[in-house]
Amino acid sequence: MIGPLTELPTNLPIPEDDGGAAHLLGMRLPSLALRSTSGNLIDLAGLRGQSVIFAYPMTGEPGRPLPTGWISIPGAAGCTLESCGFRDHFEEIKDLGVSVFGLSTQGTEAQEEAKNRLHLPFDLLSDESLKLAMTLKLPMMNPDGRPMIKRLTLICSEGVIDHVFYPIFPPDKHAEEVMAWLNKNKEA
Repeated sequence: MIGPLTELPTNLPIPEDDGGAAHLLGMRLPSLALRSTSGNLIDLAGLRGQSVIFAYPMTGEPGRPLPTGWISIPGAAGCTLESCGFRDHFEEIKDLGVSVFGLSTQGTEAQEEAKNRLHLPFDLLSDESLKLAMTLKLPMMNPDGRPMIKRLTLICSEGVIDHVFYPIFPPDKHAEEVMAWLNKNKEA
């Protein structure tokens, strides 16, 4: 069994842009309540100000094997490292007045475990029902028959998608990429 990655393997396959997120720019987020690790329901359409919503397939769970061939699926491995990158840059992002949320199709219980284990200072949102993924037509993958959102990040202002990062590689450097974009595009 392979556990959660602490560093990326050097031979990871690089995901290609399949156009799966091209339609998202300029879209308004739907009014859907997602369960968060804080115990609240979060309606993304109602978020005020600017937000970073990074979607990822799944974080590894201690004692549970990763899906078959996980490391060989382009864009699959590295969710834990990506989350830790946002953790490490959280204060800088917050200082810009920007909210951060992680999003996956994992249930809230698994997300709470990851949030506690990784010491994440932001909420993780569960789209276990796939309502958000289906409404926005997010790019998906299905390892071992489990529907998961492909890794992408949405920068939103007042519920409207201003920028989309997709595909994302390498995931362990993505928070730095988001920080650079936010600094370059911050409102005066």
